[in-house]
Amino acid sequence: MDAFLADLVVAIHLAVVVFMILGIVLVLVGWPLKWRWIRNPWFRLTHLGIMGYIVVTALRGEYCFLTTLETDLRRKAGQWRPDDRSFVGGLLHDILFVDVPQSELNRIYFVVGVLVLVATVCVRPRFGRSRAEESAAGRN
Repeated sequence: MDAFLADLVVAIHLAVVVFMILGIVLVLVGWPLKWRWIRNPWFRLTHLGIMGYIVVTALRGEYCFLTTLETDLRRKAGQWRPDDRSFVGGLLHDILFVDVPQSELNRIYFVVGVLVLVATVCVRPRFGRSRAEESAAGRN
């Protein structure tokens, strides 16, 4: 069961990474195209919050809790070597964990964090506007 949970954790971790990368790309592409959905506060504040966690964790020199959880579950499952993982778990792990020095990853996290923060300020989430108000504002 621990091996399955470790595979599930790495799948969730990869989904979060994809969300973070696609999120900033879609905001930057959608801004000049005036896509309204990119201003959704749930999407934008979740994106900003996760990025904030990533940057703070990197600055503190810690690993993401998902990395730690996956490692602990793999140890409990007796998966000490990469060959011990399931095919899918190993594949997802290899996609997620690239061979890049942690110092380089931390720089990338910081730069992307600043980009997400700037995008949040420049392309602000919209709070409390009805669709009718948005339509009226779009006509002006």
